[in-house]
Amino acid sequence: MTTEATLSLAQALLACPSVTPADGGSLELIKSRLAPLGFSFEAIDRGRTRNLWARRGTAKPLFCFAGHVDVVPTGPLEQWTSPPFEPEIRDGYLYGRGAADMKSSIAAMIVAVERFVAAHPEHPGSIAFLITSDEEGDALDGTVAVVETLQARSETLDYCIIGEPTSVHTVGDMVKNGRRGSLSGKLKVKGIQCHIAYPDKGRNPIHQLAPALTELAATTWDEGNEYFQPTTWQVSNIHAGTGANNVVPAHVELLFNFRFSTASTPESLQQRFTALLDRHGLEYEISWTLGARPFLTGRGVLADAVSAAIQAETGLTTELSTTGGTSDGRFIAAICPQMVEVGPVNATSHKIDECIAVDALPRLTGIYQRILEQILHV
Repeated sequence: MTTEATLSLAQALLACPSVTPADGGSLELIKSRLAPLGFSFEAIDRGRTRNLWARRGTAKPLFCFAGHVDVVPTGPLEQWTSPPFEPEIRDGYLYGRGAADMKSSIAAMIVAVERFVAAHPEHPGSIAFLITSDEEGDALDGTVAVVETLQARSETLDYCIIGEPTSVHTVGDMVKNGRRGSLSGKLKVKGIQCHIAYPDKGRNPIHQLAPALTELAATTWDEGNEYFQPTTWQVSNIHAGTGANNVVPAHVELLFNFRFSTASTPESLQQRFTALLDRHGLEYEISWTLGARPFLTGRGVLADAVSAAIQAETGLTTELSTTGGTSDGRFIAAICPQMVEVGPVNATSHKIDECIAVDALPRLTGIYQRILEQILHV
């Protein structure tokens, strides 16, 4: 398979200055490529975020490619070997902000669909694209807005491929068939402020929290399962005191996060957490933020199609993994029962001189096209 088509489109997308939540003209470029294929378009914009929902066909099953065109800020421009929005090929790599995360994936998806439609203009089912410019930012007005719109009219997806950079050493060696949930908390343990020379006149909340903190850090929350590692709990910040060294503080604040598997629920983790605090006799306030529920696509139609496509295109036996952070899959999971993330090597994502191997582009395109062919049975 030749490289030129995907490479050319990837370069055009990389030239769009789309620092989140801007799309930098990339959505219009995408529409210009999909329109000749018979896609209909719907702009589902919210706030400063532009979102594109594009669909070809009305029949089931509905296969969706999802992703984002926004990128993280460039960092110091003087540290880039070449300007981040002036794509350049050096030593077999395409450089530019978004090369790995994830404009190259979107280019490969579009070229794959172009080739698929050319070969199968009357294909069964439908194909869609869900593209946002708010994945790298607050993620409040992007994919979640599209999902809410589709939910409101009872539209669902049957299969979804997200183009996040999932590979480790070479394209296709790892995909994500699920992601852990994220549950954050802000804990305020109350004490009684007093002069540090008279501790009997007060109650030191740091001292009171310390035994509970030790137990929390040592707790096994679950054992994980076939696809997920055990749930983890980590402190990200702890703060107390007035700034003076002779005052027992009135309270101590702790910020923490659970990354949890499908072996636990947010409710069970909250219950166990507060029960532990209660056993230690703490006076406290706590607020919770559920950033994401875990999702999982086990062995089945889509996961098997992904594995087979990667084997056929690259000769690799891919690894199904649920490691890493969250993605927009946490929103799409509400309307899609089978979803897998398949993308390029992640090593340079968000870094200075972000890049992708040029020879990965046709392989990624081929993988996406093969998945389409297997899912839509052509």
